[in-house]
Amino acid sequence: MFLKRAVLALQALLAASLLAGAALAGPVVNSGHIQSELVAQETGIAPGGTVYVALRQKIIPGWHTYWRNPGDAGEATKITWTLPAGWKAGDMVWPTPKTARLGPLLDYAYEGEVFIPVPITAAANAQVGTTISLTADVFYLVCEQVCVPEEAKLSLLLPVVAAPAADPKWGPVVGEVLAKAPKPAGLKAVFKLDGQTLKLAVTGGPLRGADMAGAYFFPYSPKVIEHAADQVVDRGPEGLTLSLKPGYDFVGGGTAPTEMAGVIATQAGAWEITATPGEPPATAAGMGPPPAEKAAADGKASGGLAGALLFAFVGGLILNLMPCVFPVLSMKAASLAGHAHDAGKARLQGLVFLLGVVSTFLALAGLLLVVRAGGAAVGWGFQLQSPLVIAGLSLLMLLVALNMSGVFEIGTSVQNVGSSASAQGGATGAFFTGALAVVVAAPCTAPFMAGALGYALTQPPVVALAVFLALALGFAAPFVAVAFIPGLLKLLPRPGAWMDVLKKGLAFPMYGAALWLAWVFAQQSGPIALGQLLAAGVLAAFGAWLHGVAQNRRAAGKGGMVSTIIALLAVAGAIALAASGALAAQPPRAAGAGEAAPSGPGLTAEAWSPEKVKALQAEGRPILVDFTAAWCVTCQVNEKVALSGSKVAEAFKARNAVYLKADWTNRDPIIAKALAEFDRVGVPLYVVYPKGGGAPVILPQLLTEGLVIEAIEKAGA
Repeated sequence: MFLKRAVLALQALLAASLLAGAALAGPVVNSGHIQSELVAQETGIAPGGTVYVALRQKIIPGWHTYWRNPGDAGEATKITWTLPAGWKAGDMVWPTPKTARLGPLLDYAYEGEVFIPVPITAAANAQVGTTISLTADVFYLVCEQVCVPEEAKLSLLLPVVAAPAADPKWGPVVGEVLAKAPKPAGLKAVFKLDGQTLKLAVTGGPLRGADMAGAYFFPYSPKVIEHAADQVVDRGPEGLTLSLKPGYDFVGGGTAPTEMAGVIATQAGAWEITATPGEPPATAAGMGPPPAEKAAADGKASGGLAGALLFAFVGGLILNLMPCVFPVLSMKAASLAGHAHDAGKARLQGLVFLLGVVSTFLALAGLLLVVRAGGAAVGWGFQLQSPLVIAGLSLLMLLVALNMSGVFEIGTSVQNVGSSASAQGGATGAFFTGALAVVVAAPCTAPFMAGALGYALTQPPVVALAVFLALALGFAAPFVAVAFIPGLLKLLPRPGAWMDVLKKGLAFPMYGAALWLAWVFAQQSGPIALGQLLAAGVLAAFGAWLHGVAQNRRAAGKGGMVSTIIALLAVAGAIALAASGALAAQPPRAAGAGEAAPSGPGLTAEAWSPEKVKALQAEGRPILVDFTAAWCVTCQVNEKVALSGSKVAEAFKARNAVYLKADWTNRDPIIAKALAEFDRVGVPLYVVYPKGGGAPVILPQLLTEGLVIEAIEKAGA
């Protein structure tokens, strides 16, 4: 009777899990020294999509298993998959191991609890609503003073669904393992046999200024070094040089290796490297950065903090020319025109605008530093990865545009609009314009600015805020300079009715900004939430119109309190409706690894992943990686101007090149980590990997067709 009830309960649990669209792990297998099971990062898999399924092993205290290169002794864990036809399992993602010494031997091992993720790709014709059984035969060696070979046969039931979601229990855990796993980072690595010492120098990227304490090289080959020998670290600001004891491949009498691959692990993280024969410097400090924008020296090569401050100021100046800021330029122009012939008010406008820019820049910078200190992988423009923020900005832009169109007025009565246009846009308006300009500019990183921000976020908070202050001063400088130069102001005609026409005409870029933000919101939250935002926009516009009616009635001495109350309720309702859509929406499913997305005539973008880059490099194909986001206007302009033409597509085809897109529209810690590896905290970022290996090349942030074609031809040569 008890057995029958247990079977029925198990059947009920299985049915409930599958109806809920959740992956259901098989029983945990205890092979004696290890408990093993399969866990999925997501609750299901889409047809043609990819999900990471991790082997989870809980090892009893004092015992250990082995990394892909076990070291002096041992055997790496192996997984043999049984999958349906058309399904594929990718390479195992190996976390960074620990060193385990046993007498004269040194092994690379895992202790305690370990997760080894594997990408599983579904067949394109997998049927939504079905459930697939994944089976894995796992073989491993577990050791203490003695070693015991063990195995486990594991299973996982994985539903095929239209829109997978993160598994609430295992999704964050597997995601963290993937984020911390060693990946390529554009590091330059060379080695040389110098007598009885093998010198390995690694520089560039995330090693610049990083904490080198405990730096260690884990080779993929078991024969290139003597594992048990000490690794001596020689630090430098650009990286490090390790002195290693050469292994059999170097001293066994055969041909010396032409490359040496493995993982360089430090306190700051771990990265994959492939070293080639070369002349290491006396110290890693002597090696230059990998080919990239020279501005990416991030102020370090140009004088540390002084260089970073200069780059930040220049980047702030250029930021005024970026597409992100164009809508707010109309607000600046309308505000400045109103005081063109009043030097005192013009200067006040300039100073208050400066205050708005500086305070908002520092507020965003402070929030960014706090969030990063809490462990979140975020970068510049992080607030625009929130659908709630995007929805609020879209409504705000709409209300600003309606105000500029004369639907309602702020700070002046309707009856004085025509005759007192010059009185509008006082100190409060100038501060608001400066703050809004910064918020709208957040999606962009201008040339020079990217390197300065990358430097800032590796420094103490005081230094970081100083760099952001320089950026703010550069951004505000043109408007402030014009406000303080009487000769430029006098070029404008005298205030009059033309100013009201100008202001209403300049409202249309703001309408465009509101529509653009609504489009970004749709990319983040899907069509249902977009419908709610559009309805909220109509409701907000109705409230703005009612407020204008109330202003007219009060100007005519007829009251207007009822209209004002209804207007406020309408705007409040619009905010609530947009917020509910943003909070409840499920983001549309992004293209899975290997899925293609059109990017122009004949050019197809594939979804980026570190594993995809590694696989394509192994095939010897040139790669362009586009780190982008829907809320990055510069990214969208570059895509249309430089990446959508038939000539670009022909160049890619001729060189057998691949175009990968890393979409950062929604938060993604793996993309954030990849950006950090290139000393970047925002998008756009364009990285070209040559077909023959070597350091990747970073392209400028403003692209042209010719520049892209030249880079691909060079990478494919």
